[in-house]
Amino acid sequence: MLRYSPPLKIGLVTDGGGVNDQGFNQSAWMGIQKAAADFGWQAKFVESKQMTDFEKNIDAFATEGYDMIITVGFLMGDATAKKALEYPDIKFAIVDNEYFPAKEGDPDPYIAMKNVTSLMFKEDEAGFLAGVLAGGITKTGVICSVSGMEIPPVVRFVKGYQNGAKWMKSDIRTLNVYIPSFVDPEKGKETGLAMITQGCDVLFNVGGMTGNGGLMAAQERGIAAIGVDVDQYYTFPAVKEALVSSAMKNIDVAVYAFLKTVKDNSYKSGVFEGNAGNSGIGLAPFHDWENRVPANVKAKIIEATEGLKNGTISTGVP
Repeated sequence: MLRYSPPLKIGLVTDGGGVNDQGFNQSAWMGIQKAAADFGWQAKFVESKQMTDFEKNIDAFATEGYDMIITVGFLMGDATAKKALEYPDIKFAIVDNEYFPAKEGDPDPYIAMKNVTSLMFKEDEAGFLAGVLAGGITKTGVICSVSGMEIPPVVRFVKGYQNGAKWMKSDIRTLNVYIPSFVDPEKGKETGLAMITQGCDVLFNVGGMTGNGGLMAAQERGIAAIGVDVDQYYTFPAVKEALVSSAMKNIDVAVYAFLKTVKDNSYKSGVFEGNAGNSGIGLAPFHDWENRVPANVKAKIIEATEGLKNGTISTGVP
């Protein structure tokens, strides 16, 4: 007699941006949905409204017998580590957070957390390519970024963007403001409008829903904009006329690849890094701007991409 094997269950715990954030929560959910459809698994998400929700949302999935839990964002690092140790039979993946020894000489934390995979991305490389694009199309010589919390992934995006623009045009002026929230589009729009009055004519969103407010400012004032994390031409169509491209972290691809290792019994803990070399990052298509981005700028983006892949170009970000 054939024994019935129930489908595996995958849970997604979002950060405060929610599953429809037009950014990396949404992209992670897309990867989970594809895996669930391809492998015949069950999938469910729960949205965190505040940081105190992180642990209890993970607990809820554990109580319901979930086999895998994906958590999203640097801010969920502590909660994920704590609960991974508490539930060693559940496989965890966390987007945008890597674990390090507390001090020199301490063991690799992934030895204890044998059930955790960190899905990391070279945000500085994606930002660098966005900067090359911005530096190539600016007419004022001033570019800007509306950023969320000043945490490592956001800082890498911003510094990469600024350095890429300067690689393209050495005398370019760069503006940036960090806003201590990823869910404040009103503040993002206000900040974007302020930088536009300072001459910025290419605006980069590095702040989730907060940065989306900056994109709205760009749309309203008729300047160029660059999205973040996913191809925002599709996820945030309200600003598609302004969007030249998006600096993409292919989170859906990374999440799917992680889940496939579970399917194939090749799972291992540790760090997966998406970069230019493995197509883990890149620029989205130009869409409506295809004929407006000069050929020489497109050529420089290709040159920069190849340089990042083969190591002849550095983003200048450690």
